[in-house]
Amino acid sequence: MNALEIREQDLKEMGSLIQSRVVLEVSAQVQSLLESLDTTTLDIAVTGESGAGKSTFINALRGLRDGDPCAAPTGVIETTAAPTMYQHLHLPSVRLWDLPGIGTPSFQAETYLHQIGFERYDFFIVVASERFRESHVQLAHAVKAMGKRFYFVRSKADQDLRASQKRRPTRFQEAQVLREMKEDCIHQLQKQGLDCPKVFLVSSFELHRFDFPLLQETLAEELDGHKRHVLLLSFPSVTAAAVQRKKDSLRKHIWKKALLACFVAALPGLPIHLNIPTLMKTLVSYRRDFGLDDASLGALALASSKPSRELQSQICSTLGKDLSENAVHSILGQAALYGQMAARLVKNKLPLLDNLVSGGISFVAAYYLLHTALDSFAQDAQRVLEKAYGFEEEVYNPPDPGYLFD
Repeated sequence: MNALEIREQDLKEMGSLIQSRVVLEVSAQVQSLLESLDTTTLDIAVTGESGAGKSTFINALRGLRDGDPCAAPTGVIETTAAPTMYQHLHLPSVRLWDLPGIGTPSFQAETYLHQIGFERYDFFIVVASERFRESHVQLAHAVKAMGKRFYFVRSKADQDLRASQKRRPTRFQEAQVLREMKEDCIHQLQKQGLDCPKVFLVSSFELHRFDFPLLQETLAEELDGHKRHVLLLSFPSVTAAAVQRKKDSLRKHIWKKALLACFVAALPGLPIHLNIPTLMKTLVSYRRDFGLDDASLGALALASSKPSRELQSQICSTLGKDLSENAVHSILGQAALYGQMAARLVKNKLPLLDNLVSGGISFVAAYYLLHTALDSFAQDAQRVLEKAYGFEEEVYNPPDPGYLFD
């Protein structure tokens, strides 16, 4: 998509919203839509037996290592005595709950859901480092009866692979071992009366390997609306496909952020009316969402055993290398210069917009800026992942949904 094109779907959504000539009324409506997105809660329950790696898994989902400040405590004995909530570092409305291990003396399967307050969670992830047991199946049946979804994570897949290789070094085949591990988990769960269990092999220390990308995709597919959006933003992007899903989800809300940035006083020196601090805040959040900020790159460098400077060198976009107000002004100026025809098309489709944001040029410029940034940050993120993990994937390009061209 050319960034100076306006998506037909975005124009339709804007048309359904803009029914007033009063800036304050439309601004309040847009602000309310964005606030509902930012305040959507997602509560993820992580449970299992003691020592299965629940807390390490939670830390990995939050982009932390065991022992980091704010990380969930870990240990070989049960370290969780009550449901403990850990907020996502950048999205506090996403909460991961470290639940006491089922089957411990204080938490038996028949009373477990009542003790942990099951109604607050959106879905359950049951973690086991060996075989899933009868207590896991009992919990799954109870969760299903309450109308909640559940997923099984077989943790420490990397450790089991290394052990298998030591036991049979001449006959070791990674794909075969992983297939056997998964089939065994599914067989044990089915034998205990659970139909079609969803099992994912995961290493909390190497999320890009095994089934974590599939788990992430499955969760996203089975969540709706805003909850799907916040899940995609909160989970680490460890594959090109995950980067693409994150970009697609963020793209749907660009028109709201662009429109909101227009409802301000004139900016001296540019032929447009825009709120630069608002746009900068959005761009900073985009960069962080794609793991391109210094903290995220440092964590990835540790996880992948690659020097930070090598990962940093893969960031090639203008805004990726220089996210400054000067760079933003330059891009907005380009949009104002070349976006006249797109602005006229917007005016024809949405005549009321002409009364709100100076003939549509301000909106087109902000829309262009955010689309340009989103595309370039996604490309930077893919290059960083390729350098970190040594694989290369094609970014999925969905069919053209229909745009208005400049």
